[in-house]
Amino acid sequence: MARALYIHWPFCEKKCPYCDFNSHVRAEVDEAAWRKALIADIRAEAEVAGGEPLRSIFFGGGTPSLMPPALVETLLKEARALWGFDDAIEITLEANPSSVEAARFADLARAGVNRVSLGVQSLEDEVLQWLGRLHGAREALEALETAQRHFARTSLDLIYALPGQTQQQWENELTRALDLGTGHLSLYQLTIEPGTRFATDVRRDLFRPLDDDAAADFFALTQAMTACAGRPAYETSNHAAPREESQHNLTYWRYQDYCGIGPGAHGRRGAMATMRHKKPENFLKAVNERGHGIAEARHLPPAEQAAEALLMGLRLVEGVELEALGERFGIAANDLLDAGKVARYESLGLLRGEGQHLSVTLAGRPLLDALLGEIVSDTLLAERAGAA
Repeated sequence: MARALYIHWPFCEKKCPYCDFNSHVRAEVDEAAWRKALIADIRAEAEVAGGEPLRSIFFGGGTPSLMPPALVETLLKEARALWGFDDAIEITLEANPSSVEAARFADLARAGVNRVSLGVQSLEDEVLQWLGRLHGAREALEALETAQRHFARTSLDLIYALPGQTQQQWENELTRALDLGTGHLSLYQLTIEPGTRFATDVRRDLFRPLDDDAAADFFALTQAMTACAGRPAYETSNHAAPREESQHNLTYWRYQDYCGIGPGAHGRRGAMATMRHKKPENFLKAVNERGHGIAEARHLPPAEQAAEALLMGLRLVEGVELEALGERFGIAANDLLDAGKVARYESLGLLRGEGQHLSVTLAGRPLLDALLGEIVSDTLLAERAGAA
C-alpha cells in the first residue's frame, strides 16, 4: 500500500516568526519516551499500510537535525524491518545549518540518511536576523560544505520577495546560491501565515509584505534564473537538476499513498486521511493509551480525493492526466473541472490543455491558488470543504 513514510520531530530551539509548522520549544526532551512512542506509532501504521517496500522516508519538523542520530538509525532499522526498502530509497532529513547540527551529519549519514534539506533561508546575516534564524551566513555555508561531503544529495531552502528587497539583491543572492552546487533548491516567497509573529507584526504595521505585482516580478526572475542554470522548476517553489527532484514530495503532489507518524503528521493511505495529535504531550499520551498517535482517521469520498489530487497535481509543472485521474476515482473526466473557466484561462495563456492533459503555464503559476479555486469543479470543492 503506502510506499512513503513521513516522520515528524516537533522540537525546535526557537520558533521562527514566519513559521506555522507544528514546532515546539521545550527545555528538555525525554529521548527514551520519544523513542518508545515513535516506534509504537510506526508499527501501528505498518499493520494497516504495509505490503510494499518503501521508496522514500522524510524526517520533517520542527528541526529533525536535533534528533539523536541513534534514534534516526533505530527508526530506519524499524522501517526496514516492517516494510523493506526499495533499492533506490530516498531518505531525507531536514536540517538547520548550524555548526552544532552539522557536527551530526557524519553520524546521520552512517545511520542511513542519504539526502539532506538545509533551511539556509538567506545568505545575508541581516536578513537571517530579521527572519529569527539562529545561524549566520558563514555558518550556513560551512554546514552546506559538510553536508555535501557526507550526503549523496543536498537541497537548500531560501526565502525571497522580502519587504524592502530589490530584484538586484535577489538576483545576486540567487546567483550565489546556484553556484553552491546543490542539485535541488526550494525557493519560497515570504508568506504571512495566520497565527505567526509576522502576522502580528503586519497587523501592527511594523512592516508591509510586497504587493502582488512586485512578488510576481520576483517569481518571474527566479524561474528564468533557475531554468538557465539547469535547475528549472518542477513544482511551484521547487527547482531541481534532472533526476534530483524530491521523490518523497512527488508522492504528495502526485497524490500517492504515504504514512505520517509523529506529532501533527498527516497521512493519506487507502482512501483514508489520518492526522496525529499535534501537541507533543498529547501525542505521547495517546500512544501510551492506544498504541498510536492518531487523533483523526476518516474515509475520503471519491470526489474529495479527486479534488485534492487536482489541487496537488496542478502544482507540478508536469500537470495532470484528467482521464486517468477520473478513472482512478470513478468520476467522469468532464466532471472534474469547470470546462468554461478552463477554456477562458487557456485563452489567457494561464493554462495549457492538450487532449486530456492539463498544466498551468509559467504565466499562470504566480496565480496558482486563485486559478485552482476557479477551475476545479464546484461539486468537488464543495465536498472537500464540507468534509474539512
